Amino acid sequence: MIETPASSPVAERFSAEQAVAAGTDYAELKVGPLGLFWNEFRPQDGACRIWHWRDGQAHCLTPDGFSVRSRVYEYGGGGFCLSDDGLVFVNEADQQLYHQDLLGGQPQPLTHGERHHGDLRWADGQVLAVEETHAPGQVEHRLVALRNGERRVLAEGADFYAAPTLSGDGQRLAWIEWSRPEQPWTITRLMCSARGVDGQWQTADCVAGEAESLQQPCFDAQGRLYCLSDRNGFWQPWGETPEGWAALPALAADHASAPWQLGASSWLALGENSYLASWFEGGFSRLGVQRADGSLDEFSGAYTRFRSLDQDGQFIYAIAASASSPAAVIAIDRSSHAVQVLAGGVLPLPSEQISQPRSISYRSGDGVAHGFFYPAMDGSSTPPLVVFVHGGPTSACHPVLDTRIQYWTQRGFAVADLNYRGSTSYGRAYRQALHLRWGEVDVEDACAAVSYLAGEGLINPQQAFIRGGSAGGYTTLCALAFRDVFRGGASLYGVSDPLALTRDTHKFEGDYLDWLIGDPQVDIERYRARTPLLYAGQIKVPVIFFQGELDAVVVPAQTRTMLEALLANGIAAQGHFYANERHGFRTAANLAHALEEEWKFYCEILGKC
Repeated sequence: MIETPASSPVAERFSAEQAVAAGTDYAELKVGPLGLFWNEFRPQDGACRIWHWRDGQAHCLTPDGFSVRSRVYEYGGGGFCLSDDGLVFVNEADQQLYHQDLLGGQPQPLTHGERHHGDLRWADGQVLAVEETHAPGQVEHRLVALRNGERRVLAEGADFYAAPTLSGDGQRLAWIEWSRPEQPWTITRLMCSARGVDGQWQTADCVAGEAESLQQPCFDAQGRLYCLSDRNGFWQPWGETPEGWAALPALAADHASAPWQLGASSWLALGENSYLASWFEGGFSRLGVQRADGSLDEFSGAYTRFRSLDQDGQFIYAIAASASSPAAVIAIDRSSHAVQVLAGGVLPLPSEQISQPRSISYRSGDGVAHGFFYPAMDGSSTPPLVVFVHGGPTSACHPVLDTRIQYWTQRGFAVADLNYRGSTSYGRAYRQALHLRWGEVDVEDACAAVSYLAGEGLINPQQAFIRGGSAGGYTTLCALAFRDVFRGGASLYGVSDPLALTRDTHKFEGDYLDWLIGDPQVDIERYRARTPLLYAGQIKVPVIFFQGELDAVVVPAQTRTMLEALLANGIAAQGHFYANERHGFRTAANLAHALEEEWKFYCEILGKC
């Protein structure tokens, strides 16, 4: 068992350090009268910093010692908002709110309690926020407004809240809420409250939310309320009309991803039933303005993924990426469609050395699964394969430049990046296919991918590996325990004991296992049948584990127990534990170490080291 990272020789060509260094990402782009702002994450120091773009230049506003990141619901999001004279942000270290001016001064604290905030909105001279409070054995959430140091509760009583949004005239307040055992992608409610003549908020009405998932409410300039709903099978725009709540003209496609984090912005209402949006087609993202008459003005260009949309009178702004370009902050001219890259987008490799994804769809069990195939770059016709299984499991992979994938293809491995049944971007029915079947259909899809690619003559099925983080780690361990397809695998902070997860995990996912597998008491036999730890003796191939010691989602004890069980059975297992990491690694040295150790592990199995 290896408890700390050790130095490793630099691999030939595209190194793990280079792959990690190219992993700069962006989030929560916002535009206002003071300019354009975005949150930038750099793996070199693991910090998130706000950048300000104005008059053709960008500069960093966040001083050393601060990192802009919320931990509400553990996954955070919604970490900053624009104020009248600067911005308000959540500081990662203490989860308190701070005000930051635009002159480079030191951030000033706005809160001092044991509260955690996220999904910030600046409206009517105040901060609207989701507040999280912790007490022994209890976590509570509510909507609050903060003005001049005073806190006012706007809504409480539901288990979870998201996206507080005020109309332009300040007379209507909308938000999303949901109650356990639901998740934000199963059933939520759209709530709306009107301001009374006394200035107080009246009792809120539930506008929508019977058997649908709603997200990202917004008002247009006329004060009409809109929201994304999957009532018709996809997350599509709906809005208030004279005839009532109705669907807007839209393609039959998801116009959002699963809301694991707060603060998403994948669409904006423009008024008169027109809107700017990104949507998914076959896993690829597109961007355009949908008009009320059904016409579409597309702005996708060469990009295949769009996030965090905003706009002003001249430009559409987005965080975008493609199969040949890493994440970038871009501005698209509304008239000419010309694209200006404001930050990021720098190629880490020559374009001819980048493995391009091929969209794949294949039969698996009683359904069809999707994903992307990346050929090895060494010219081999039947290379070894690494199957990537994304986390969530209600999440998705996208056909954008991922330096981790390129690291593998540079070393003669092909990669299959899977959107197994249960993933988002393919509609509600596909997403719901994992209901009570986690550990079955995802495993089936991973194994079927190997058969499909082998049948196409693209890989060597005798040299297939599987790897995944979090829920993807669970799929990995299940595939190794219950199927004889893979030569080895890697679990990154993966679930090995779902029953233990029901006892130890946080509030946001406290009932998720009930939806994925069943009631832990009523369906105990189903849990046992899908618990890799109980079947560790059936794993006959090597496994490598990577785990953060501060992980509150999959606690380290789970990984240690699984590792020890394999070692006791004589399996060539390894474990790497990182003292300063949580659920999902952020430190560059640890990311590079994990990537290189996993590669060396597979090479040893194949006898190539």
